[in-house]
Amino acid sequence: MNLTVVLAFTANVLVALAKTAAAVLTGSASMVAESAHSWADTGNEVFLLVADRRSRRRPDHSHPHGYGREAYVWSMFAAVGLFVAGAAVSIIHGVQELGAKEGNESFTLAYIVLAVAFVLEGTSFLQAYRQVHRGAESADQTVLHTALSTSDPTLRAVFAEDSAALVGILLAAGGIGLHQVTGSPVYDAIGSILVGILLAVIAFVLIDRNRRFLVGESVTPEIQTLVRDRILAMPEVASVGYLHIEFVGPHRLYLVASVDLIGDESESVVADRLRSLERRIEAEDAVVEAVLTVSRPGRPPDADLDDVAPE
Repeated sequence: MNLTVVLAFTANVLVALAKTAAAVLTGSASMVAESAHSWADTGNEVFLLVADRRSRRRPDHSHPHGYGREAYVWSMFAAVGLFVAGAAVSIIHGVQELGAKEGNESFTLAYIVLAVAFVLEGTSFLQAYRQVHRGAESADQTVLHTALSTSDPTLRAVFAEDSAALVGILLAAGGIGLHQVTGSPVYDAIGSILVGILLAVIAFVLIDRNRRFLVGESVTPEIQTLVRDRILAMPEVASVGYLHIEFVGPHRLYLVASVDLIGDESESVVADRLRSLERRIEAEDAVVEAVLTVSRPGRPPDADLDDVAPE
């Protein structure tokens, strides 16, 4: 994951410097919006690197489920930064430039910078796309669905920001092109506004996804079925009743289940068997903690809810 973020950071720094120089030399509103976009993305990558690093810390006494949710906190900061530093600046500047008079823009310079930016952003996007595509194939989902539903906020943010960057470059190029053809800078200003609106939409999507994981996001039915099948595959387990699985970080799960064990043994033996099963489940890299309790044979799964659901 670090490679994806570092590549995005490097590309954004180079692109931001080039766009800023072009914005100063050309006076293009669309280039100003694009430079604000790239600087916002650059700052966001720093937040995402912090998110990735801090979320990897191991569980301790004060955080028994680990620090995985820190990834969503820092990714939330990145999404808010994208909205404030990217969307707001682009829209405000575009509105201010709607009444501007014809300037002495160097259209050729703007096109060259946008073309170089497209190549750099495209390289970063391909790295994020490959990573999302691998997850989509393993889960038999579309790339877009995987990008939106993944528990990894840094991957989602890089994928979304790079996608927005490519679309934003096309919008900026369109605004500059219409300005050149018509001689009216209004189209350039509209390009800036459209880039700002695009960033605002992306920011709201990222904020909402991080909010969902911060307050507690359950796994998909596919993961639920997979985990249930793996527990049932254990020779000591006859059936699984209540099953609750929740994300507590990127690719990190907290699992609570009631199981019917094979045989009719004493409480002490059952307790030992349950602890053994929990340790075996927790051997999976994705499972932070597993809590098992006994369910009665033939009892409906929902009937075990009051016995095992956390208060």
